[in-house]
Amino acid sequence: MALVPKLMKSLSLLDQMSSEKTVKHSWHLKQLVEGMLSGEVGSLSQLINLVENNECNVAELLKMIESYLGKAYCVGLTGPPGVGKSTLIDKLIVVARKRGLNVGVLAVDPSSVISGGAVLGDRIRMQSSSLNGGVFIRSMATRGYYGGVSESLDIVVRLLDAFGKDIIFIETVGVGQTEVYIKRIADTTLVMLTPEAGDSIQFLKAGLIEIADMIVVNKADRIGADCLVSEIVEALSLQEQKSQWQVPVVTTQAVNNLGINELYEEIVKHQEFLKSSQLRKERKF
Repeated sequence: MALVPKLMKSLSLLDQMSSEKTVKHSWHLKQLVEGMLSGEVGSLSQLINLVENNECNVAELLKMIESYLGKAYCVGLTGPPGVGKSTLIDKLIVVARKRGLNVGVLAVDPSSVISGGAVLGDRIRMQSSSLNGGVFIRSMATRGYYGGVSESLDIVVRLLDAFGKDIIFIETVGVGQTEVYIKRIADTTLVMLTPEAGDSIQFLKAGLIEIADMIVVNKADRIGADCLVSEIVEALSLQEQKSQWQVPVVTTQAVNNLGINELYEEIVKHQEFLKSSQLRKERKF
């Protein structure tokens, strides 16, 4: 019987320690949020780490930043591997910065089989933009999550929104027909294809064509580009019209910086369309 009081005392001590740990964690989270909202990149990075590693109360975090959300515009780029998503984003960043916008980039990379972290391949291809003070680039690992994105991506998008980014570009891992999760996060979704991507029209069936707000044929100087554009236009004409937005097909040569301004203008047009039709609120998260 003498063990009962000792056991009760030990349980009480554990409860007290747990409570103190929770209070300390909340205080630390609050400090990081305050730092992020004041423009500290280090605080933003630490918050992203906590979210990715499931080391914070997401509901508590979102409550702290909810009044700072809703300003950033999110553009997602998806498509088969090797279509030039990173290079295209690098060029789009330049256009956005010339327009005075603060830019965020979330590049979802395959997970390292050793560390579980991002391989960082996409970020390497954006080195010129990463040196720009108005640009924040973060690589995120899929960590086994399907859909071409990271499980915590939508939360990190909100962190960048609260941080004051005007436009956020999201690059997915190279995807197939069914990996269309990006549509749930992005305001504007770009589906990218190239002439040499095999039977590219297969990527337009079932999944990807339904999520595309615009389709980009990159490496348009390659043989077969015109034929691919014709196939895409025909495929789009066979789709049931679900909105007044007409999905444009834009040709680019990202590596040669051709067609980038025209593509950016289409993104702006879609942004204005969503705003005028009040569809954006319905599509966000």
